Amino acid sequence: MSAATPYTVDPARLSAGRWCQEADKTLGEGDIHASYSADRIGMGKPVRRPFIWKNAPHVCVSMRHCGDTVCAEAYRLVHASQFGAAPTSYGQKLTDPDAARADPQGFYHGMTVRCGSNTFILCGPPVLFAPGKTKQLSLF
Repeated sequence: MSAATPYTVDPARLSAGRWCQEADKTLGEGDIHASYSADRIGMGKPVRRPFIWKNAPHVCVSMRHCGDTVCAEAYRLVHASQFGAAPTSYGQKLTDPDAARADPQGFYHGMTVRCGSNTFILCGPPVLFAPGKTKQLSLF
C-alpha cells in the first residue's frame, strides 16, 4: 500500500455493507468499497462503477487494515489521450512483477482498463483513503 498520508473520508464510503437475502443484494455498501476492481483488472474484465474523488473517477484496487481501521487504495481513471505515456496491461506488468511493484507511481499505474464500453488508463500514484471521524449532532 502507498506510504502516502491517507485522505480521510466519511466511513460510510468505505463500508462493505451487508448482504440482504430478501433484496438479493448488498445493502449499505460505500461507493469506494463498491468500486473494488483488482479482481476484474487481473481477469481483463471491465472495472466496477468508479467513485468520484476531487472531480475525477477512481477505482479501488485494495482494501486493507491500517492499524485498527480499514483503508482503501485507489487509482484515477484517465482517457488515453490525457495519459502522455505508453499504456501497458496487467499481463505486461507481470512479466517483471518486482519492477512493477517498485514503480513509484504504483503497480497499477499505466494499465489499460475498460469501464463500460470505454477504455481508460489507471493513473498513479495511488490515493489512500481512511475513515474520518463523523460528527454526532446534538439533539438538545
